[in-house]
Amino acid sequence: MRIVPMRADHLDALAELESKTFSLPWSYDALAEELQNPLAVFRVAEDAETGEAVGYIGMHHILDEGMVTNVAVRPDCRRRGIATALLDGVCAYAEESDIARLMLEVRAGNVAAIALYEGYGFEVAGMRPEFYESPKEDAVLYTLTL
Repeated sequence: MRIVPMRADHLDALAELESKTFSLPWSYDALAEELQNPLAVFRVAEDAETGEAVGYIGMHHILDEGMVTNVAVRPDCRRRGIATALLDGVCAYAEESDIARLMLEVRAGNVAAIALYEGYGFEVAGMRPEFYESPKEDAVLYTLTL
C-alpha cells in the first residue's frame, strides 16, 4: 500500500466507496470539487500492486488547524492498518505545514472509528446532539494536539 494525493482518476472509486460507507455520501462532483479547493488535503491509499484506491482521508487546512472531513476504507480492506496509515499521512502533512491541531467529528455509534481515533490519541472535545441524519445520531467531536 502507498499513500498518495487524491487525483481525478481516483474519483470513481472514491465515490463508490462513499456510497458503500456513509448514509449521506459525498458525490463524485463533491469529491471532484475538492481537487480545486486550495484548502483541501486529500490522501488516497492505493494497493501497491494494482494501484487501486482502497481508502482515503480528506482534510481542510485552515490557518493552523486541520479539519478531517472524511475517512473511509473499502469494507474488504478494513483492519489492515489502512486508516492508521491515512491518519499518519495527514499528520505528516500537518507537521510540515505547522498545523497545531486536528479536529474531526464521528457518529456516536461508530465504535470502530472511535476506537481508531482514541487509539491514535484524539481526545473528546464535545458533542453535537442529533447532528447526523439517516439515522438521527449525535456527533462526537475529537481533537488531536500536534
